[in-house]
Amino acid sequence: MEPRDETTVSAAAGGVDAEVVDICRDLLRMDTTNYGDGSGPGERKAAEYVAGLLDEVGIPTTIHESDPGRASVVAHWGPPGKDALLLHGHLDVVPAAAQDWQVDPFSGEIQDGYLWGRGAVDMKDFDAMLLSVVRHRQRSGQVPARPIVLCFTADEEAGGHRGAQVLVEDHADELAHCTEAVGEVGGFSTTVRGRRMYLVEAAEKGMSWMRLTARGRAGHGSMINRDNAVTRLAGAVARIGAHEWPVQLTPTMRTLLASVGELAGVEVTPENAESLVEEFGPATRMLAATLRNVTNPTMLDAGYKVNVIPTEATAHVDGRFLPGFEDDFFDTLRALCGEGVDIDFVSHQQPWESPYGGALVDAMSRSLLAEDPEALVAPYLLSAGTDAKHFRKLGMRSYGFAPLRLPEELDFTGLFHGVDERVPLDALEFGARVLDRFLDQV
Repeated sequence: MEPRDETTVSAAAGGVDAEVVDICRDLLRMDTTNYGDGSGPGERKAAEYVAGLLDEVGIPTTIHESDPGRASVVAHWGPPGKDALLLHGHLDVVPAAAQDWQVDPFSGEIQDGYLWGRGAVDMKDFDAMLLSVVRHRQRSGQVPARPIVLCFTADEEAGGHRGAQVLVEDHADELAHCTEAVGEVGGFSTTVRGRRMYLVEAAEKGMSWMRLTARGRAGHGSMINRDNAVTRLAGAVARIGAHEWPVQLTPTMRTLLASVGELAGVEVTPENAESLVEEFGPATRMLAATLRNVTNPTMLDAGYKVNVIPTEATAHVDGRFLPGFEDDFFDTLRALCGEGVDIDFVSHQQPWESPYGGALVDAMSRSLLAEDPEALVAPYLLSAGTDAKHFRKLGMRSYGFAPLRLPEELDFTGLFHGVDERVPLDALEFGARVLDRFLDQV
């Protein structure tokens, strides 16, 4: 990949990809860190920037602020009518410790053919691709025949409660005519046995952020106490953390692994699913978590003095469960907790799975293959969560499609919430061209 500097970022001037690098760079330079506790700068500055870009080309916008500084943007594009398509991205990012990075995470630096910064892949890249394409098409009169709703949300990185959830609950009239939705974490490439394969998100695990609470009898630390809340909680946490969840294949993952199995010359079974996932190289880190439920204890809290046995001890667990296996997940979790440990939810969001077929899926596949004819396209299940969980409450069929053609050696999935997050410049331009083709067909 040839290095590029500030004088060459708009080399494709006039095309759908002409502005994508510059817009992404501008967004990366806006600190929209979401600490998950209500602190942080919020998304207002980025929301106003996005609204300005759309207003400039004649697309009116509305900014919805759920709390001071926590802002989402909604715009309606194209003809009025039913059966609209929602295209959504989020404006917030997770925290970044600058001392761990090679560059300032909010500098938007260009080095070695990459644009660096927190949010470069999660997900200001998609925001920039979408804005670049929409602005070009609006200027040139290429407005899609289908009604489009553009949505750029706050708070996705903390569950969307101050962003997409507010839009769904308080502004549903702006989204009620949407029947399908396309958002993040899909359409990126990986390489399997020498073949480039683009993964379209067609399902997500459910998310259950849980607080476990054990109660017991307080007392002096020097005495025998068989009703110790810390001991009871520690046992539950240890059992949960050590539990080996079984492989359980959803329809989406069966389809994906069948594509890999065809290349490897084997039939897909639960027994060989893990070995087939290993064919994805660096992407295995993410995809391996889509074969089974996952529970990870993440926080512990108990006591206030070393010689005092406390009445109460708490722990937090991040649980992710497969669509179709919710009952099994919670039945097993309750058994692992045992007696005397209560479970309540910090955030509880359902899994989802969309059929991998139909006109929208065909449009995604055709637009990718038009730019990369020798590639394969297949669905996958996301181990994390997106705003789709909220938008689906209004009855939308959802997919993740933020197309990127990536170098085989890039550990792309490791960049999500990771150090030195970056995106190839030519991948941004590729994604803009694919999205443009996609909008011709929706």
